[in-house]
Amino acid sequence: METKNIMIVGVGGQGTLLASKLLGRILLEQGYDVKVSEVHGMSQRGGSVVTYVRWGDKVYSPIVDKGEADIVLSFELLEAARWAEYLKEGGVLLTNTQKINPMPVITGAAGYPAGLEEKLKALPIKLDAMDALSLAEKAGSPKTVNLVLLGRLSRYFDFPRETWLDAVEKSVPEKFIEMNKRAFLLGAET
Repeated sequence: METKNIMIVGVGGQGTLLASKLLGRILLEQGYDVKVSEVHGMSQRGGSVVTYVRWGDKVYSPIVDKGEADIVLSFELLEAARWAEYLKEGGVLLTNTQKINPMPVITGAAGYPAGLEEKLKALPIKLDAMDALSLAEKAGSPKTVNLVLLGRLSRYFDFPRETWLDAVEKSVPEKFIEMNKRAFLLGAET
């Protein structure tokens, strides 16, 4: 099997690292060689976070270059636009439509870019945009956006749903398991 590449991008505190670890666990359990690389950036201060997940028969490097990603999973719309150039032609940009203002917007030095979804639709990629925040709130907490998006991502894999739910059980604290499973299922079924 040729190496496949996913980039998981978002803003610090959105749960991108948990999502990458959960995906890495699933891929390992399916017998793939997996490399996960986390780049935190200014994650502690709400800055951009990117994680690379690569898998196949044999993976030598954890880094994804521009034009190599099969999927970019984005937790925020501006981050989707920032990392879209890493997708290969025909790749999938799966994004939350939520907008989180970066520091220049908060301070008034810049405005949040307008028309991002329309610009992304014009690219030679498949755009899969969803309001993951509303579904996360329906599941019980806005902090489960990551599981909603993983649920949607699961549609692009042939793994049984039980595989994903088992990974959720092994990856989140016990008191949050049921809520995170609800969030995953809402993403997978919506």
